[in-house]
Amino acid sequence: MKNHLQRRKFIKLSGLGLASMAVPVSAFSHSVPLDTMPAEFDAMINKRLADVALNIATREGASYADVRIGRYRNQYVFTREDRVQNLVNTESYGAGIRVIANGTWGFAATNEVTEEGIMKATKQAVMIAKANSTLQEEPVQLVPVKGYGDVEWKTPIERNAFDVPVKEKVDLLLSANAAAMENGATYVNSALFQVNEKKYFASTEGSYINQDIHRIWPTFTVTCIDPKKGKFKSRQALSAPMGMGYEYMIPKKADKIAGPSGTGLTLYKNSYDIKEDAVNAAKQAKEMLTAKSVTPGKYTMVLEPNHLGLTIHESVGHPLELDRVLGYEANYAGTSFATLDKWETKKFNYGSNIVNLVADKTQKHSLGAVGYDDEGVATKRWHLVKDGILVNYQAIRDQAKIIDESESHGCCYADSWSSVQFQRMPNVSLEAGKEKYSVEDMIKDVDKGIYIAGRGSYSIDQQRYNFQFGGTVFYEIKNGKIQGMLNDVAYQSNTQEFWNSCTKICDQSDYRLFGSFFDGKGQPSQVSAVSHGSATTRFDGVNVINTARKI
Repeated sequence: MKNHLQRRKFIKLSGLGLASMAVPVSAFSHSVPLDTMPAEFDAMINKRLADVALNIATREGASYADVRIGRYRNQYVFTREDRVQNLVNTESYGAGIRVIANGTWGFAATNEVTEEGIMKATKQAVMIAKANSTLQEEPVQLVPVKGYGDVEWKTPIERNAFDVPVKEKVDLLLSANAAAMENGATYVNSALFQVNEKKYFASTEGSYINQDIHRIWPTFTVTCIDPKKGKFKSRQALSAPMGMGYEYMIPKKADKIAGPSGTGLTLYKNSYDIKEDAVNAAKQAKEMLTAKSVTPGKYTMVLEPNHLGLTIHESVGHPLELDRVLGYEANYAGTSFATLDKWETKKFNYGSNIVNLVADKTQKHSLGAVGYDDEGVATKRWHLVKDGILVNYQAIRDQAKIIDESESHGCCYADSWSSVQFQRMPNVSLEAGKEKYSVEDMIKDVDKGIYIAGRGSYSIDQQRYNFQFGGTVFYEIKNGKIQGMLNDVAYQSNTQEFWNSCTKICDQSDYRLFGSFFDGKGQPSQVSAVSHGSATTRFDGVNVINTARKI
C-alpha cells in the first residue's frame, strides 16, 4: 500500500521536520487548582480562529486542511480506607492543524490559541508537509465527506461531574471504603475518574463542528487477608466506565440486575451503587479465601458482559483495526491475524453463525459515543462480523479505499489537540440474542461449566490470536446449578476457535456495557476510551487452566 504514508513514518518525518525548523512542541496538560474557572470555549471565537488556519493553509499551498481547537479537562480522585491519597485536576488547551500539501500530511500544534499562534502553527504544518513530500511515493487520497456547516453534539448528561463539589465525591468514595471495611475488608482502594473534552473541528470541506464529551469511571479494589494461612484475595469493582455525567453515581433500582442464583452478585446497567458493590466485594473476597481451586479441563464457559467486554476488546476490537491489519501499527501490541485475504474471501468464519459483532460510535452511554470523529465524519454503526463471517474492518478517510469503502467509518481520534489524529477502535459489541433467554435459562442448560463475572488479567499474542483470560469472580456450574466459588481460573483459546465455540447468547434484557477508559495505541502513545456491549454468552468446550499450579 505505497500510497499511504504509515503513521509511524509520518510521526518520524514530522519530528525530523520539527527539529530542523525548531518548531515549539505543544504544551501537555497542566495541574490547575480545583476552583479554577475553565478556559473560555466559545464557538464563534473558535470559528474565527479556525478560519484563520484554513485560509492560511490554502494560501500556503495546502489542498486540504483541518483544525481542532480543544479544551481537555481531567479530574481524578484517589482514596484508601479512610483517607484521600491524591487529587488530580488538569486542563489542557490548544489547537492542532493538519494539512495535505504536495500530496503529503503535515501537522503542527500550539497552545497559543490566538490568531498569531494559529497562523504560525498552520504555516509550520504546511512546511512540514512539503518537506515530507520529498519522501512520499504516491499522494494521500481521502474518501469524500460532505461539509456539515455549523453543527454541535453533546454527551446527553443530567449532571456535569465537574460541577459536583470534590467533597461530595470524596465522601462517596470514603463511605464505600468504610462499608467494605465494616464487612471484612482488610484494605480498599477506590477512585473516580472524570474526563471532559470540548472540541471544535473545522475543515476546508465546510464543516464547523462543536462537541462537548463527558466520561466517568468509578472503581475500587477490595482485599481480604487470612493472616493465619498467609493468603489474600481481591475483588475489583463491577462498575463500567460510561459516557455519562455524575448521574451514573446515583443508583437506580431499575438498573440493578441480580446475578445468577447462588452467586450473591448484583450487576449494574446505566447507574451504579458503589457502596453496595463494595459491601458485596468484601463478602466475596472473604469467600474466595476458602473457595476451592479449579480442576483444569474442558468446560462450558458462561461469560458475563463486564467480563466478556475485555475479551471482545482484545480478540475483536484490536485485530480488526485496519492499520493493524495492514502492518502500519505493529510496535504497540502487534499486528493482526485477520489479514485482507481472509476478508476478501467473504467466507472466513470468525465465529459461529450466531455471532454478530458491530462497531458503533453512536451507542448511547458508551465511552466512544460522539457525533463526529476527529476528521469531521459523522459517526455510524456497521457490522464487522455478520452471522459469523468477517465482513469489514475499522477504517478512516485515507484507508477506506483499501477495503473498497466509499466513505470513512468515522473512527478517527486524537487524545489531545497536540496529538495527530489516527484510526482508533470504535465501540465494538456483540449483538444480543433475538429470542427470550435469561442467564438462569443458560445455566440450567450447562452440565459442567464455569460462570465468570468481571474483568481480570489477560495475555494475547502479537497477532491478537492466541490468548488467556482470567476474571474477577468465578463460580462452578454443575448439573444446571451454581455450586459455589472457584479460584485460580483462566481460560485459553485462540480467537477463531473461541468465537466459533459460541453456542448461545442471552437476550437484550441482559445487555450491558464494559469499558476501557485508557486504551493505549500508537507511537508516540495515545489513549482513548471505548465500550463493548454484550449479553451473557455461552462458549462450549473451552480449555481452563489452574493458574496456581506449577508447570
